[in-house]
Amino acid sequence: MRSPRKTPHTGPRQALRKKTLLAAGLIAAASLTLSACGSGDDSNKPVAEVSAETGSNKAATVLDSPFKKPDLVLTDTHGKKFDLREQTKGKPTLIYFGYTHCPDVCPLTMSNIAVAKKALPKAEQDKLQVVFVTTDPDRDTAPVLGKWLKAQDPDFIGLTGDFATIQGSARTLGISIEPTQKDKNGKLVSMHGTQVIAFSPKTDAGYVLYGEDATVDDYTKDLPKIIQGEQP
Repeated sequence: MRSPRKTPHTGPRQALRKKTLLAAGLIAAASLTLSACGSGDDSNKPVAEVSAETGSNKAATVLDSPFKKPDLVLTDTHGKKFDLREQTKGKPTLIYFGYTHCPDVCPLTMSNIAVAKKALPKAEQDKLQVVFVTTDPDRDTAPVLGKWLKAQDPDFIGLTGDFATIQGSARTLGISIEPTQKDKNGKLVSMHGTQVIAFSPKTDAGYVLYGEDATVDDYTKDLPKIIQGEQP
């Protein structure tokens, strides 16, 4: 899925007491496996190099090798073309891949972000872009996605389109997605990675990662810094 991405660590390692970790060692903290919306694993998961402070219990994981924003053009909830790179350029942006029929992780993640966003001053709320890309486009049509997101936050951006395109863009962010399929009970489920990637308004690079355990308090504390392009 992803190929190793490594760059020299530019910060003073000893002064910051940081250690480099591989994504494989962050499964519990960063939820790099497929989500609780389904189950499974992907032996081709990419390796992401990150830094975490020793003994830190922060929800945010700062990436040493930031992700490039996907070159992704899909359809928004109004049925219009949405160019992710162009329309979020220079804006603090959170991107999450999930689906509206998810019984737990997806609605909780969006709800946590929505609540934290409402705690921001109005000017900062207007700057923040929250993008939800469906992993189940056959069921998540523009109207369905729009109705679901409106209950979370009417300003959240919902995108749908061709599954292969969505899967490919998620892969560039180290997010695994599988086609929607029936589980053992005959219920349709979409298995996908649950990380939220935060993109800097200064560089348009995805430099912070959150796992499914991130709480409202975590986002409330970190969003003001992310909006400024700072490290949480």
